[in-house]
Amino acid sequence: MKPLVRVSSADASALRRALVDALDGGPAVWPVPAEQGAASGASGAVAEVDDAIALVVETSGSTDAPKRVLLSADALTASADATHDALGSTGQWLLALPGHYIAGAQVLVRGILAGTDTVAMPHGPFDPAAFAEASARLDANVPHYTSLVPTQLARLLDAAARDAFVGAAVRSFDAVLIGGQALPSPLSERAADAGVAVVRTYGSSETSGGCVYDGRPLDGVRVRIVDREAGQDSGRAAVLASGRGEVQLSGPMLASGYLDDPLRTAAAFTTDARGTRWYRTGDLGELADDGRLRISGRADDVIISGGVKVSLGEVERAVRTVAGFEAAVAISVPDATWGERVAVVTAGGPGTLETLAHATDAAGLPPAGRPVRVIEVDAVPMLASGKPDRRAIAREAGS
Repeated sequence: MKPLVRVSSADASALRRALVDALDGGPAVWPVPAEQGAASGASGAVAEVDDAIALVVETSGSTDAPKRVLLSADALTASADATHDALGSTGQWLLALPGHYIAGAQVLVRGILAGTDTVAMPHGPFDPAAFAEASARLDANVPHYTSLVPTQLARLLDAAARDAFVGAAVRSFDAVLIGGQALPSPLSERAADAGVAVVRTYGSSETSGGCVYDGRPLDGVRVRIVDREAGQDSGRAAVLASGRGEVQLSGPMLASGYLDDPLRTAAAFTTDARGTRWYRTGDLGELADDGRLRISGRADDVIISGGVKVSLGEVERAVRTVAGFEAAVAISVPDATWGERVAVVTAGGPGTLETLAHATDAAGLPPAGRPVRVIEVDAVPMLASGKPDRRAIAREAGS
Protein backbone atom coordinates (compact mmCIF):
# COMPACT_ATOMS: atom_id res chain seq x y z
CA MET A 1 0.00 0.00 0.00
CA LYS A 2 1.07 3.60 -0.58
CA PRO A 3 -0.26 7.04 0.30
CA LEU A 4 -2.91 8.90 -1.67
CA VAL A 5 -2.06 12.60 -1.79
CA ARG A 6 -4.54 15.36 -2.47
CA VAL A 7 -3.21 18.06 -4.86
CA SER A 8 -4.97 21.25 -5.95
CA SER A 9 -5.69 21.24 -9.69
CA ALA A 10 -5.33 25.04 -9.75
CA ASP A 11 -1.54 24.60 -9.88
CA ALA A 12 -0.98 22.68 -13.12
CA SER A 13 2.79 22.56 -12.61
CA ALA A 14 2.48 21.02 -9.14
CA LEU A 15 -0.10 18.54 -10.41
CA ARG A 16 2.17 17.55 -13.30
CA ARG A 17 5.10 16.95 -10.93
CA ALA A 18 2.90 14.82 -8.70
CA LEU A 19 1.71 12.79 -11.69
CA VAL A 20 5.30 12.22 -12.84
CA ASP A 21 6.05 10.71 -9.41
CA ALA A 22 2.82 8.70 -9.38
CA LEU A 23 3.48 7.15 -12.80
CA ASP A 24 6.95 6.20 -11.55
CA GLY A 25 5.56 4.36 -8.50
CA GLY A 26 5.36 7.28 -6.05
CA PRO A 27 2.34 8.40 -4.03
CA ALA A 28 -0.98 8.27 -5.84
CA VAL A 29 -2.52 11.63 -6.76
CA TRP A 30 -6.02 12.89 -6.07
CA PRO A 31 -6.49 16.22 -7.90
CA VAL A 32 -9.15 18.42 -6.32
CA PRO A 33 -10.68 21.80 -7.26
CA ALA A 34 -8.91 24.86 -5.88
CA GLU A 35 -11.70 25.66 -3.43
CA GLN A 36 -11.81 22.09 -2.12
CA GLY A 37 -8.05 22.05 -1.67
CA ALA A 38 -8.18 25.28 0.32
CA ALA A 39 -11.03 24.05 2.48
CA SER A 40 -9.23 20.82 3.33
CA GLY A 41 -5.87 22.37 4.03
CA ALA A 42 -4.48 22.02 0.49
CA SER A 43 -2.20 19.05 -0.15
CA GLY A 44 -1.60 16.04 2.04
CA ALA A 45 -2.03 12.28 2.34
CA VAL A 46 -5.69 11.39 2.90
CA ALA A 47 -5.73 7.59 2.52
CA GLU A 48 -3.78 4.53 1.37
CA VAL A 49 -4.30 2.75 -1.93
CA ASP A 50 -2.86 -0.27 -3.70
CA ASP A 51 0.69 0.17 -5.01
CA ALA A 52 -0.55 -0.05 -8.63
CA ILE A 53 -2.79 3.03 -8.31
CA ALA A 54 -1.45 6.33 -9.68
CA LEU A 55 -4.52 8.55 -9.87
CA VAL A 56 -7.88 9.00 -8.18
CA VAL A 57 -10.49 11.05 -10.05
CA GLU A 58 -13.78 12.08 -8.53
CA THR A 59 -16.63 11.90 -11.03
CA SER A 60 -18.73 14.97 -11.73
CA GLY A 61 -21.94 13.59 -10.26
CA SER A 62 -24.10 15.07 -13.04
CA THR A 63 -26.74 12.37 -12.58
CA ASP A 64 -25.60 10.47 -9.49
CA ALA A 65 -23.59 10.87 -6.31
CA PRO A 66 -19.87 11.35 -7.10
CA LYS A 67 -17.56 8.34 -7.20
CA ARG A 68 -13.80 8.24 -6.64
CA VAL A 69 -12.29 6.27 -9.51
CA LEU A 70 -9.05 4.33 -8.98
CA LEU A 71 -6.73 4.38 -12.00
CA SER A 72 -3.48 2.46 -12.22
CA ALA A 73 -0.32 3.72 -13.90
CA ASP A 74 -0.69 0.90 -16.43
CA ALA A 75 -4.27 1.96 -17.29
CA LEU A 76 -3.28 5.61 -17.74
CA THR A 77 -0.30 4.65 -19.88
CA ALA A 78 -2.38 2.31 -22.04
CA SER A 79 -4.92 5.07 -22.62
CA ALA A 80 -2.31 7.70 -23.49
CA ASP A 81 -0.43 5.35 -25.85
CA ALA A 82 -3.66 4.39 -27.62
CA THR A 83 -4.56 8.06 -28.02
CA HIS A 84 -1.22 8.91 -29.59
CA ASP A 85 -1.50 5.89 -31.88
CA ALA A 86 -4.96 7.05 -32.99
CA LEU A 87 -3.71 10.59 -33.61
CA GLY A 88 -0.71 9.30 -35.55
CA SER A 89 1.99 10.81 -33.34
CA THR A 90 2.92 12.14 -29.96
CA GLY A 91 3.01 15.92 -29.68
CA GLN A 92 2.52 18.85 -27.36
CA TRP A 93 -0.71 19.36 -25.43
CA LEU A 94 -2.55 22.45 -24.26
CA LEU A 95 -4.41 22.02 -20.95
CA ALA A 96 -7.75 23.82 -21.17
CA LEU A 97 -9.79 21.66 -18.76
CA PRO A 98 -9.59 21.38 -14.96
CA GLY A 99 -6.98 18.84 -13.89
CA HIS A 100 -9.35 17.24 -11.38
CA TYR A 101 -11.39 15.79 -14.26
CA ILE A 102 -10.07 12.83 -16.21
CA ALA A 103 -9.89 14.72 -19.51
CA GLY A 104 -7.66 17.34 -17.90
CA ALA A 105 -5.52 14.86 -15.99
CA GLN A 106 -5.00 12.79 -19.13
CA VAL A 107 -3.74 15.82 -21.04
CA LEU A 108 -0.98 16.06 -18.43
CA VAL A 109 -0.31 12.31 -18.53
CA ARG A 110 -0.04 12.32 -22.34
CA GLY A 111 2.43 15.18 -22.20
CA ILE A 112 4.51 13.40 -19.58
CA LEU A 113 4.68 10.21 -21.63
CA ALA A 114 5.38 12.14 -24.83
CA GLY A 115 8.25 13.97 -23.14
CA THR A 116 6.85 17.39 -24.06
CA ASP A 117 6.00 20.37 -21.88
CA THR A 118 2.24 20.78 -21.56
CA VAL A 119 1.12 24.40 -21.83
CA ALA A 120 -1.60 25.21 -19.28
CA MET A 121 -4.18 27.96 -19.51
CA PRO A 122 -4.49 30.26 -16.49
CA HIS A 123 -6.68 28.95 -13.70
CA GLY A 124 -10.23 30.29 -13.84
CA PRO A 125 -13.18 30.47 -16.23
CA PHE A 126 -12.49 29.52 -19.84
CA ASP A 127 -11.51 32.51 -21.97
CA PRO A 128 -11.01 32.21 -25.76
CA ALA A 129 -8.41 35.00 -25.80
CA ALA A 130 -6.38 33.22 -23.10
CA PHE A 131 -6.70 29.99 -25.13
CA ALA A 132 -5.24 31.74 -28.16
CA GLU A 133 -2.40 33.25 -26.13
CA ALA A 134 -1.55 29.85 -24.62
CA SER A 135 -1.65 28.25 -28.09
CA ALA A 136 0.98 30.72 -29.28
CA ARG A 137 3.42 29.25 -26.73
CA LEU A 138 3.30 25.76 -28.25
CA ASP A 139 6.35 24.44 -30.10
CA ALA A 140 5.80 24.95 -33.82
CA ASN A 141 7.94 21.88 -34.65
CA VAL A 142 5.62 19.23 -33.14
CA PRO A 143 1.91 18.39 -33.55
CA HIS A 144 -0.48 20.36 -31.33
CA TYR A 145 -3.33 18.73 -29.42
CA THR A 146 -5.93 19.82 -26.91
CA SER A 147 -9.04 18.44 -25.23
CA LEU A 148 -12.25 20.46 -24.83
CA VAL A 149 -15.93 20.09 -24.00
CA PRO A 150 -18.59 21.29 -26.49
CA THR A 151 -19.30 24.49 -24.55
CA GLN A 152 -15.66 25.55 -24.86
CA LEU A 153 -15.64 24.76 -28.58
CA ALA A 154 -18.78 26.87 -29.08
CA ARG A 155 -17.20 29.81 -27.25
CA LEU A 156 -14.05 29.52 -29.35
CA LEU A 157 -16.03 29.49 -32.59
CA ASP A 158 -18.06 32.51 -31.46
CA ALA A 159 -14.85 34.38 -30.62
CA ALA A 160 -13.17 33.27 -33.84
CA ALA A 161 -15.92 34.98 -35.83
CA ARG A 162 -14.86 38.27 -34.23
CA ASP A 163 -11.13 37.76 -33.67
CA ALA A 164 -8.80 36.37 -36.35
CA PHE A 165 -6.16 35.57 -33.72
CA VAL A 166 -8.54 33.19 -31.93
CA GLY A 167 -9.59 31.67 -35.25
CA ALA A 168 -6.01 30.99 -36.26
CA ALA A 169 -5.27 29.51 -32.84
CA VAL A 170 -8.08 26.97 -32.85
CA ARG A 171 -7.29 25.98 -36.44
CA SER A 172 -3.63 25.44 -35.58
CA PHE A 173 -4.32 22.21 -33.67
CA ASP A 174 -3.73 18.91 -35.40
CA ALA A 175 -6.55 17.47 -33.29
CA VAL A 176 -9.10 18.97 -30.91
CA LEU A 177 -10.58 16.17 -28.82
CA ILE A 178 -14.19 16.85 -27.86
CA GLY A 179 -15.79 14.83 -25.07
CA GLY A 180 -17.65 15.09 -21.80
CA GLN A 181 -21.03 15.04 -23.53
CA ALA A 182 -22.53 14.60 -26.98
CA LEU A 183 -21.35 17.06 -29.63
CA PRO A 184 -24.46 18.65 -31.23
CA SER A 185 -24.53 18.27 -35.02
CA PRO A 186 -24.85 22.03 -35.69
CA LEU A 187 -21.76 22.69 -33.56
CA SER A 188 -19.85 19.92 -35.31
CA GLU A 189 -20.77 21.44 -38.68
CA ARG A 190 -19.68 24.91 -37.54
CA ALA A 191 -16.32 23.51 -36.47
CA ALA A 192 -15.84 21.73 -39.79
CA ASP A 193 -16.72 24.89 -41.71
CA ALA A 194 -14.18 26.82 -39.61
CA GLY A 195 -11.43 24.32 -40.41
CA VAL A 196 -11.14 22.90 -36.88
CA ALA A 197 -9.83 19.31 -36.70
CA VAL A 198 -12.41 17.93 -34.26
CA VAL A 199 -12.21 14.35 -32.96
CA ARG A 200 -15.31 13.15 -31.11
CA THR A 201 -14.36 11.08 -28.07
CA TYR A 202 -16.42 8.76 -25.90
CA GLY A 203 -15.37 7.38 -22.54
CA SER A 204 -15.37 8.19 -18.85
CA SER A 205 -13.19 8.30 -15.78
CA GLU A 206 -13.68 4.53 -15.53
CA THR A 207 -11.98 4.10 -18.92
CA SER A 208 -9.13 6.56 -18.21
CA GLY A 209 -10.91 9.05 -20.47
CA GLY A 210 -11.95 8.72 -24.09
CA CYS A 211 -11.47 5.24 -25.51
CA VAL A 212 -13.69 5.47 -28.61
CA TYR A 213 -12.74 8.12 -31.21
CA ASP A 214 -15.23 9.13 -33.89
CA GLY A 215 -17.19 5.99 -33.10
CA ARG A 216 -14.25 3.61 -33.40
CA PRO A 217 -12.61 1.90 -30.40
CA LEU A 218 -8.95 2.67 -29.77
CA ASP A 219 -6.40 -0.13 -30.05
CA GLY A 220 -6.98 -2.69 -27.31
CA VAL A 221 -10.55 -1.54 -26.60
CA ARG A 222 -13.50 -3.86 -27.07
CA VAL A 223 -17.15 -2.82 -27.23
CA ARG A 224 -20.21 -4.97 -26.76
CA ILE A 225 -23.93 -4.16 -26.63
CA VAL A 226 -25.86 -5.95 -23.91
CA ASP A 227 -29.59 -6.49 -23.49
CA ARG A 228 -29.84 -5.51 -19.83
CA GLU A 229 -33.36 -6.85 -19.34
CA ALA A 230 -32.62 -10.25 -20.92
CA GLY A 231 -29.61 -10.74 -18.68
CA GLN A 232 -31.30 -9.90 -15.39
CA ASP A 233 -32.74 -13.34 -14.63
CA SER A 234 -29.66 -15.36 -15.48
CA GLY A 235 -27.15 -12.85 -14.16
CA ARG A 236 -25.26 -13.22 -17.42
CA ALA A 237 -24.72 -10.59 -20.09
CA ALA A 238 -27.06 -11.11 -23.03
CA VAL A 239 -24.84 -9.78 -25.83
CA LEU A 240 -26.73 -8.47 -28.84
CA ALA A 241 -25.65 -9.18 -32.40
CA SER A 242 -27.62 -6.10 -33.48
CA GLY A 243 -29.96 -3.54 -31.97
CA ARG A 244 -29.73 -1.13 -29.08
CA GLY A 245 -28.70 -1.99 -25.54
CA GLU A 246 -26.25 -1.05 -22.82
CA VAL A 247 -22.74 -0.22 -23.96
CA GLN A 248 -20.03 -2.18 -22.16
CA LEU A 249 -16.31 -1.59 -22.61
CA SER A 250 -13.19 -3.65 -22.05
CA GLY A 251 -9.49 -2.95 -22.37
CA PRO A 252 -6.24 -2.26 -20.52
CA MET A 253 -7.34 1.29 -19.62
CA LEU A 254 -10.19 0.21 -17.33
CA ALA A 255 -10.19 1.56 -13.79
CA SER A 256 -9.47 -0.75 -10.87
CA GLY A 257 -12.72 0.26 -9.17
CA TYR A 258 -13.91 2.91 -6.72
CA LEU A 259 -12.13 4.08 -3.59
CA ASP A 260 -13.63 2.47 -0.48
CA ASP A 261 -16.78 1.46 -2.37
CA PRO A 262 -16.83 -2.29 -3.10
CA LEU A 263 -20.58 -2.37 -3.77
CA ARG A 264 -20.38 0.22 -6.53
CA THR A 265 -17.27 -1.45 -7.90
CA ALA A 266 -19.07 -4.79 -8.16
CA ALA A 267 -22.08 -3.15 -9.80
CA ALA A 268 -20.01 -1.30 -12.43
CA PHE A 269 -17.41 -3.93 -13.35
CA THR A 270 -17.99 -7.54 -14.31
CA THR A 271 -15.85 -10.43 -15.55
CA ASP A 272 -17.16 -12.86 -18.14
CA ALA A 273 -16.57 -16.61 -18.33
CA ARG A 274 -13.42 -16.08 -20.41
CA GLY A 275 -11.90 -13.85 -17.77
CA THR A 276 -12.45 -10.60 -19.69
CA ARG A 277 -13.28 -7.65 -17.47
CA TRP A 278 -16.03 -5.27 -18.64
CA TYR A 279 -17.24 -1.85 -17.53
CA ARG A 280 -20.99 -1.29 -17.55
CA THR A 281 -21.28 2.28 -18.82
CA GLY A 282 -24.99 2.78 -18.17
CA ASP A 283 -25.22 4.29 -21.67
CA LEU A 284 -27.50 3.02 -24.41
CA GLY A 285 -26.07 2.55 -27.87
CA GLU A 286 -25.68 0.35 -30.90
CA LEU A 287 -22.99 -0.73 -33.33
CA ALA A 288 -23.60 0.35 -36.92
CA ASP A 289 -22.92 -1.92 -39.88
CA ASP A 290 -19.50 -0.28 -40.32
CA GLY A 291 -18.61 -1.05 -36.70
CA ARG A 292 -18.99 2.50 -35.40
CA LEU A 293 -20.50 2.99 -31.97
CA ARG A 294 -23.53 5.27 -31.73
CA ILE A 295 -24.64 6.46 -28.29
CA SER A 296 -28.34 7.23 -27.90
CA GLY A 297 -28.57 8.22 -24.24
CA ARG A 298 -28.40 7.04 -20.67
CA ALA A 299 -30.19 3.88 -19.62
CA ASP A 300 -31.47 5.70 -16.53
CA ASP A 301 -32.80 8.53 -18.74
CA VAL A 302 -35.39 6.32 -20.41
CA ILE A 303 -38.91 7.22 -19.34
CA ILE A 304 -42.20 5.42 -19.95
CA SER A 305 -44.73 7.77 -21.51
CA GLY A 306 -48.13 6.22 -22.21
CA GLY A 307 -46.50 2.80 -22.22
CA VAL A 308 -43.85 3.88 -24.76
CA LYS A 309 -40.14 4.01 -23.91
CA VAL A 310 -38.60 7.40 -24.65
CA SER A 311 -34.89 8.20 -24.36
CA LEU A 312 -34.35 11.71 -23.04
CA GLY A 313 -30.89 11.64 -24.62
CA GLU A 314 -32.38 11.05 -28.07
CA VAL A 315 -34.92 13.84 -27.53
CA GLU A 316 -32.08 16.13 -26.45
CA ARG A 317 -30.03 15.31 -29.53
CA ALA A 318 -33.01 16.05 -31.79
CA VAL A 319 -34.07 19.37 -30.25
CA ARG A 320 -30.47 20.62 -30.22
CA THR A 321 -30.66 20.81 -34.01
CA VAL A 322 -33.16 23.68 -33.60
CA ALA A 323 -31.69 27.19 -33.55
CA GLY A 324 -31.54 28.53 -30.00
CA PHE A 325 -31.74 25.07 -28.47
CA GLU A 326 -28.12 23.97 -29.01
CA ALA A 327 -27.58 23.59 -25.24
CA ALA A 328 -31.09 22.47 -24.32
CA VAL A 329 -31.65 19.69 -21.79
CA ALA A 330 -34.55 17.24 -21.88
CA ILE A 331 -36.20 16.29 -18.60
CA SER A 332 -39.19 14.25 -17.47
CA VAL A 333 -42.30 15.97 -16.10
CA PRO A 334 -45.34 14.24 -14.56
CA ASP A 335 -48.49 13.89 -16.66
CA ALA A 336 -51.89 12.83 -15.34
CA THR A 337 -52.74 10.91 -18.50
CA TRP A 338 -49.42 9.67 -19.88
CA GLY A 339 -47.58 9.22 -16.56
CA GLU A 340 -44.52 11.09 -17.84
CA ARG A 341 -43.88 13.48 -20.70
CA VAL A 342 -40.83 15.34 -21.98
CA ALA A 343 -40.05 18.98 -21.24
CA VAL A 344 -37.14 20.98 -22.62
CA VAL A 345 -35.09 23.34 -20.48
CA THR A 346 -33.29 26.09 -22.39
CA ALA A 347 -31.64 29.46 -22.01
CA GLY A 348 -31.86 30.08 -25.74
CA GLY A 349 -34.37 32.00 -27.77
CA PRO A 350 -38.07 31.15 -27.86
CA GLY A 351 -39.14 28.17 -29.88
CA THR A 352 -42.49 26.62 -30.58
CA LEU A 353 -43.49 23.14 -29.51
CA GLU A 354 -44.44 22.50 -33.13
CA THR A 355 -40.86 23.20 -34.23
CA LEU A 356 -39.49 20.85 -31.58
CA ALA A 357 -42.00 18.18 -32.57
CA HIS A 358 -40.82 18.42 -36.17
CA ALA A 359 -37.25 17.85 -34.92
CA THR A 360 -38.12 14.78 -32.85
CA ASP A 361 -40.28 13.36 -35.64
CA ALA A 362 -37.44 13.88 -38.14
CA ALA A 363 -35.13 11.98 -35.79
CA GLY A 364 -37.48 9.00 -35.92
CA LEU A 365 -38.71 9.30 -32.34
CA PRO A 366 -42.23 8.19 -31.39
CA PRO A 367 -44.98 10.77 -30.78
CA ALA A 368 -44.48 10.21 -27.05
CA GLY A 369 -41.06 11.84 -27.48
CA ARG A 370 -42.51 15.18 -28.57
CA PRO A 371 -41.84 17.84 -25.89
CA VAL A 372 -44.95 19.22 -24.21
CA ARG A 373 -43.30 22.14 -22.38
CA VAL A 374 -40.44 24.57 -22.91
CA ILE A 375 -38.98 25.81 -19.63
CA GLU A 376 -36.90 28.96 -20.08
CA VAL A 377 -34.13 29.69 -17.55
CA ASP A 378 -31.60 32.49 -17.31
CA ALA A 379 -28.75 29.99 -17.67
CA VAL A 380 -28.65 26.20 -17.86
CA PRO A 381 -26.78 25.06 -14.70
CA MET A 382 -23.42 23.56 -15.63
CA LEU A 383 -20.73 21.60 -13.82
CA ALA A 384 -17.10 22.71 -13.96
CA SER A 385 -16.49 19.85 -16.42
CA GLY A 386 -18.78 21.54 -18.94
CA LYS A 387 -21.57 18.99 -18.53
CA PRO A 388 -25.14 20.08 -17.68
CA ASP A 389 -25.83 19.75 -13.95
CA ARG A 390 -28.94 17.62 -14.39
CA ARG A 391 -29.85 17.45 -10.73
CA ALA A 392 -29.70 21.26 -10.46
CA ILE A 393 -31.67 21.59 -13.70
CA ALA A 394 -34.42 19.33 -12.37
CA ARG A 395 -34.61 21.37 -9.15
CA GLU A 396 -34.72 24.66 -11.03
CA ALA A 397 -37.41 23.36 -13.36
CA GLY A 398 -39.44 22.11 -10.42
CA SER A 399 -39.60 18.54 -11.66
